[in-house]
Amino acid sequence: MKMKSRRLNLTPWGFLSPYLLLFLCFIVIPVVSAIALSFTYFNAIEAPTFTGLSNYVNLITQDQVFMQYVLPNTLTFALIVGPGGYILSFFLAWSLAQVTKKMRTVLALIIYSPSMTSGIAMAVVWTIIFSGDEAGYLNSLLIRMGVILEPIQWLQSPQYLMIIMIAVTLWGSMGVGFLAMLSGVLNIDNEIYEAGYIDGIKNRFQEIIYITIPSMKPQMLFGAVMAVVNTFQAGAIGVQLSGANPTPQYAGQLMVNHIDDYGFIRYEMGYAAAISVVLLLLVYVFSKVAWRLFGDKD
Repeated sequence: MKMKSRRLNLTPWGFLSPYLLLFLCFIVIPVVSAIALSFTYFNAIEAPTFTGLSNYVNLITQDQVFMQYVLPNTLTFALIVGPGGYILSFFLAWSLAQVTKKMRTVLALIIYSPSMTSGIAMAVVWTIIFSGDEAGYLNSLLIRMGVILEPIQWLQSPQYLMIIMIAVTLWGSMGVGFLAMLSGVLNIDNEIYEAGYIDGIKNRFQEIIYITIPSMKPQMLFGAVMAVVNTFQAGAIGVQLSGANPTPQYAGQLMVNHIDDYGFIRYEMGYAAAISVVLLLLVYVFSKVAWRLFGDKD
């Protein structure tokens, strides 16, 4: 009997072992390694040399690019794209739930399809639209309308690059978070809405606030966490659009680009690891905020 009970107890661990192994290899070990390397000088050739907190001190006190451009750009980008994409995902999911099933399927596929394309393919499409010569679609349209007299270098201009990055990222942000919200809206029992109108709900806005959102908190939480993670990982779009790292006058330089710059161009792996730890902390803070808003308090 004892042997059988032990086998039964080991069965769940057998099913969990593939996930635990992958989680250990691709999450735990890289994170721990990054934290350890952040306290060293490591050029990818010689052995790491322990330097204590010098990387973090230099990041805050001496890295003017990080403090003046990278950190403000990252926070601005995250605060616009994160909540903006999240609200847009919910609004589109709720809107699709109001139409017929066939139309909903087609529209959901159209909305979701940009998130399935690679960043390079997305950048190619938008580079053609915002091309800096007369052949660019936007320049050609504006010249024909008489709005501008000569082409504008959209992707090389610090004035426009961040705006374009935000627009492109929002366009491609309808991913699994959007699908989770759509599933959450569709799974709400119609009887709850009927009971709500009997209890005094008078319009669709009250319906969303008092019934829809509270009834799909798990999906809202999942969408919020995915929005946070995807927002802080979307830094590559600026480099792909402008074709340079760093971006022109650091206008589109985000923390991911700063990590690539120091890690894979300058080969200062220890310093790049320190930046990645700061990025990890930012993701953690924003994720905790999302959990406070939509998590189960019980």
